[in-house]
Amino acid sequence: MNKDLLKIEDLSKEEILDILNLADQLKYELKHGIKHHHLEGKTLGMIFEKSSTRTRVSFEAGMYQLGGYPLFLSSSDLQIGRGEPIQDTARVLSRYLNGIMIRTFSQKEVSDLAECSSIPIINGLTDDEHPCQILADLMTIRENKNILEGLKVAYIGDGNNMAQSLLIGCLTSGMDISLAIPNNYMIKEDYINKGIEIAKNNNLNFNIVNDPKEAAKDADVVITDVWASMGQESETLERIKAFKGYQVNSELMKVAKDDAIVLHCLPAHREEEITEEILEKHADIIFEEAENRLHVQKSILVKLLK
Repeated sequence: MNKDLLKIEDLSKEEILDILNLADQLKYELKHGIKHHHLEGKTLGMIFEKSSTRTRVSFEAGMYQLGGYPLFLSSSDLQIGRGEPIQDTARVLSRYLNGIMIRTFSQKEVSDLAECSSIPIINGLTDDEHPCQILADLMTIRENKNILEGLKVAYIGDGNNMAQSLLIGCLTSGMDISLAIPNNYMIKEDYINKGIEIAKNNNLNFNIVNDPKEAAKDADVVITDVWASMGQESETLERIKAFKGYQVNSELMKVAKDDAIVLHCLPAHREEEITEEILEKHADIIFEEAENRLHVQKSILVKLLK
């Protein structure tokens, strides 16, 4: 692996599978009370410019379970929040810590932090990317389907960070993917071009459509996310209108395979992007997906910090 995990495209297919295999092992060891203090004496700084439930708790608990120490850092606690250049913050923290996880808005901020740091940087989420969540999704799909290659994934909803990372992650793992996204909420052109390239090189199917049923037809996995992400709350009513018809519901699931699973990275807005009925029907898998953030991130931490 590279020094950092900034984007899902930083990982090859082999590196993704390597992370998932270690995550499986760590999950087994945790469930069976087997200690795995791979990071004893190591310290992880966790910078949060965007608040979080799952990201903070899973990284914090994960570092404890690995024998290390997690240090929570809100932007208000750092001089970076008072105008200190990112390169200065990076060079100082590199002398105190063994790694940094950052959850923020700008992808450039994460890239700049990595460029100036001598320690590993992990992207906990930006407006462009959510690599840790996608790895948890891939882990969950493999647990339920036993394989990744040859499956079809359908994504229904906003062309946000989840959609962009999911597109690259699924294709890199050997899965076909079809996305249903309204025209005015499309993923960035760079991701579309990258997706076309990966699909062509690996003889995979990738398309973006406006019709959710077309995307979900014969899908093994159906994935959705909120219509208004953090920072877009003022657009909520506008987005509810724009995404009418993009709900994951029983009618949509009729066109997917009979044994299709549904994933959602949470938090879910029930009766908006997904119905109560479908969420509860697939709740065991969705909350296993949330748990798998812990195991995947522990695997990433071991790979980068050990």
